[in-house]
Amino acid sequence: MAAPNASATQPVHLRLPAGMRMDDEQFFDFCEANADYRIERNANGDIEIMPPTGGETGRRNSDLITDLNIWARQDGRGVVFDSSTGFRLPNGATRSPDAAWVSRAQLARLKDADEDRFLPLAPDFVLELASPNDDPVTLDAKMQEYRANGVRLGWLLFPAEKQVRIYRPAAPPATLDAPASLDGDDVLAGLELDLTRIWEPAL
Repeated sequence: MAAPNASATQPVHLRLPAGMRMDDEQFFDFCEANADYRIERNANGDIEIMPPTGGETGRRNSDLITDLNIWARQDGRGVVFDSSTGFRLPNGATRSPDAAWVSRAQLARLKDADEDRFLPLAPDFVLELASPNDDPVTLDAKMQEYRANGVRLGWLLFPAEKQVRIYRPAAPPATLDAPASLDGDDVLAGLELDLTRIWEPAL
């Protein structure tokens, strides 16, 4: 199956000089000082500045967050986080998925962590929603990174192609074409996420 087409517009990558790397506090302060931007950091310490999304992508992401939150509040086993949340992964990268869910069991282990800072963990579940300017190869690499760092379930959605890639531990990604819904497997047991609004533009 052919991959969705990539656009020329990509995140901006800022490489620090050799031997220079921000520690976690410095990187947090850097992000706070540039709060108008969505900033991530890869495992090598390089800074990645994400381009803003368009209105349709923003609407879709809002729908997904709303549906996840409604389920999570009823389920009670975990907490949903939006794209403004940073997670410090075990490999040293700091990532901000479009949506994430973390079990309360994981959160309870953060006894000494400052919850107003980036959370030092890999979410149990992540969701990334592709914008028209996103490179599918880059997004796939990010999803593979999530999985390698302990994320138990990942969904990568391509609205223009009505395609979903599902990432699970110790398995190759599974691709679904135009599914009407997604179920949360054992990780998000009981979740049935309606995708019909995601596949159709509303603006």
